[in-house]
Amino acid sequence: MVQAAQTFQVAEGMSLKAALAKAERRNKTRALLLVLPLLVFVSFTFLAPIAQMMFRSIDNPVVAGVFSETLIVLEDWDPSGAPTPPEKAYETLAAELARGYKNRTVGRAATRLNYSQGGMRSLITKTARKISRVQVGPFMEGRWKDKFLEIDKDWGDREVWATIKYSGDRYTAEFFLKALDLGYDWDKSVTAEPENRQLYFLTGFDSVWWRTFWISALVTALCVLLGYPVAYLLANLPLRISNLLMILVLLPFWTSLLVRTTAWIVVLQTEGVLNDVMMFMGIIDERIQLIFNRFGVVIAMTHILLPFMILPIYSVMKTIPPSYERAARSLGATPWTAFWKVYFPQSLSGIGAGGLLVFILALGYYITPALVGGPTDQLVSYFIADHTNRSLNWGLASSLGAFLLAGVLAVYVLYDKLVGIDNMKLG
Repeated sequence: MVQAAQTFQVAEGMSLKAALAKAERRNKTRALLLVLPLLVFVSFTFLAPIAQMMFRSIDNPVVAGVFSETLIVLEDWDPSGAPTPPEKAYETLAAELARGYKNRTVGRAATRLNYSQGGMRSLITKTARKISRVQVGPFMEGRWKDKFLEIDKDWGDREVWATIKYSGDRYTAEFFLKALDLGYDWDKSVTAEPENRQLYFLTGFDSVWWRTFWISALVTALCVLLGYPVAYLLANLPLRISNLLMILVLLPFWTSLLVRTTAWIVVLQTEGVLNDVMMFMGIIDERIQLIFNRFGVVIAMTHILLPFMILPIYSVMKTIPPSYERAARSLGATPWTAFWKVYFPQSLSGIGAGGLLVFILALGYYITPALVGGPTDQLVSYFIADHTNRSLNWGLASSLGAFLLAGVLAVYVLYDKLVGIDNMKLG
């Protein structure tokens, strides 16, 4: 009783507003402590990798680290003036090439320069190997330019030195430009890549970016057309039958993605099941190519992503009271009119959620197009993996990933705006 009296006195000594504020702060602190482990986990496994990816897309430490002294000399050189830098630049570069060859760091710098201009890797490595054998002494003073030109005449090319100068920036937007088939010219003006080297954006509607969004949109549309009737059936059948069919919808989640994709290779190949059936039924006279092309990619991705469309639509349809449609029919509406005017508008939120989920998943698909598609059917994710694992161009891979992330966020913002507008109209 004494403790209760003391508590009452404390509560009695403060205003009601202060007591409520204190209780609210206590609840917020307790809630924050409960979710803090989850926030730490998400930060390290999700936010930190994204931040690292964004940083890698502009980070450019290799050339600045290997050729730091040469870059200082090149600061005073204007490529629009003298076609080649002064003798001091050749001398300094020779010393750094010899040192880098000995320390085995020149290869990384040569690879990085090759991202900016083709042929730079072979030029740098060949020159470093031969420069490392030159006996340095007073007799070489003023003769380094001649020595470089003796090794390869490309050292008299303005673009070679401009590439070294501009690739030495510690932070650069070059990787983002490369992701759009753009690049720096010798005067650091932004120019389009040659037509035979354009890949990602400027080559027309079959470039990588257009192809990625087009296939994702097509797969999403097919999933809507196939998934909506299935979801409608599941939502309106008796519970015993709908639960059985729901198991069939969820069954693909219990099977590996790689196994499902490989199964489509068996079905669609020239000697596969589908060709056998069509030949037996007389639909075709000779076997047709259904795999390793755009058709196989779309079919396999639609099959794999279809459950992600069915489930959101089904969850919305289960909340629609059947009495609405019956009331419309009792007022004289035909079954089609009742469905189209009453039922369908209420299911649009499920279509929107499923479409958003399927479209975003399709944008980042890699395994299925890589296995069942041809060279001209690969999406952006394939090139991100290629630059990460084969060419080791992490800067370009990160910039492609950053653009893909921006596209996903733009789609989500557009969806949010449209859903907000629809909710206002419904309200």
